[in-house]
Amino acid sequence: MRHIFPCTLRWSDMDAFGHVNNVVFLRYLEEARIDFMFRLAREAGPETFSGGSVVARHEIDYLRPLVHRHEPVTVELWVTKVTAASATLAYEIKDEETVYVRARTVVVPYLLEQGRPRRLTAEEKSFLEGYFDDSADTTATDLR
Repeated sequence: MRHIFPCTLRWSDMDAFGHVNNVVFLRYLEEARIDFMFRLAREAGPETFSGGSVVARHEIDYLRPLVHRHEPVTVELWVTKVTAASATLAYEIKDEETVYVRARTVVVPYLLEQGRPRRLTAEEKSFLEGYFDDSADTTATDLR
């Protein structure tokens, strides 16, 4: 199963060349990830990721330029790896005809008050495994 997030483009997302700036794609990934981890996960279990999480790594392959338009793009998100203390999320930013970006993020659960990482809970692992699909992990570089 994949998380499907419609992402609206903003005029301010454009750069001097008339397409979405490379840094803005990180915001699109963040919006989808927050919706996934802080809305869907908490609907699945109220304690899921309640302690916080941090991004340990991003990897992005820019495939096609994306120009401003009124229709949102789709950010598809799925899980490709779950360990005791991290999860790797994969994404595609696309529309019906074109994949613009493929990306991966390693997320680490974190104890914000103590300022240190922690292990995933059984509830968090169960939620993440519901979105697991390593067959569709198509980014160029392997993070393992």
